[in-house]
Amino acid sequence: MTYFLENEQCRVGINSHGAELSSFIRKDLGELEYIWAADPAVWARHAPVLFPIVGRLPQDEFSYQGQTYTLGQHGFARDQEFQVLNHSNTAVAFELRANEESRRKYPFDFVLRISYRLAGTMLTVGWEVENPGTGELLFSIGAHPAFRCPLVEGEAFEDYDFVFDQPVTVERHLLEGGLLNGKTAALLEEQETLPLSYPLFADDALVLKHFDFTHVTLRSRRSGRGVRVRFDGFPFLGLWTKGAKAPFVCIEPWHGIASSTTDSGELADKEGILTLGPHQQFLTSYSITVE
Repeated sequence: MTYFLENEQCRVGINSHGAELSSFIRKDLGELEYIWAADPAVWARHAPVLFPIVGRLPQDEFSYQGQTYTLGQHGFARDQEFQVLNHSNTAVAFELRANEESRRKYPFDFVLRISYRLAGTMLTVGWEVENPGTGELLFSIGAHPAFRCPLVEGEAFEDYDFVFDQPVTVERHLLEGGLLNGKTAALLEEQETLPLSYPLFADDALVLKHFDFTHVTLRSRRSGRGVRVRFDGFPFLGLWTKGAKAPFVCIEPWHGIASSTTDSGELADKEGILTLGPHQQFLTSYSITVE
């Protein structure tokens, strides 16, 4: 079921399946839609929540306390039906709890709550992970919102830039079969702008680590339209599109990252894994502002 948030400027749709953002419209700009339509012929998702892992595991397996478990890329939360906790004109919150099915592939008790709050042209997405059990909880969590690119009719993908909040020097961490291969490549050197092109993504996503910027804006050089994603305190970021000519691009703040090709397979050793003790909570948020 889709739940809507609305104010004078914007209308937002969030599906209880996956607690997934499915629409973000600027009503005052002629019903301009910013979220990718999830065309199954290209990529059948809008903005999935990545939990309890981000990225891929070697052979899609991990070990914990002597047992081996199978868990696919980005985990399972994106394919689960969430319970709605509350809903108003400008806010909605969802919850997913561990169950018998989840424990077969992920042997932890957890409560995952995802909230959305609309204020003006900004949508704040909140994440709360709670450990209700008596043992530890190991997890990662990430965002994967896909934005239409181009946003405006008559424009092209190549008319857009990623604009950083300050001049940055960053390298990308290279992927091989969805796993980090330990190699890096220079991406920006004291630059604020990264022009979009499909060849930029020929070797999969741009994976960034431990940067000092707090937001990235996808912006058209022609119309000035765009979307800003702010992610204070997030240690990892992915920028991605699916192959040549896909009319969308993703800006993905992560608390977690894909495994490496040399990963031990032990979940506790996986880069970016977070640990909660009994009855502890993890809270964070990021925001999307449509321009």
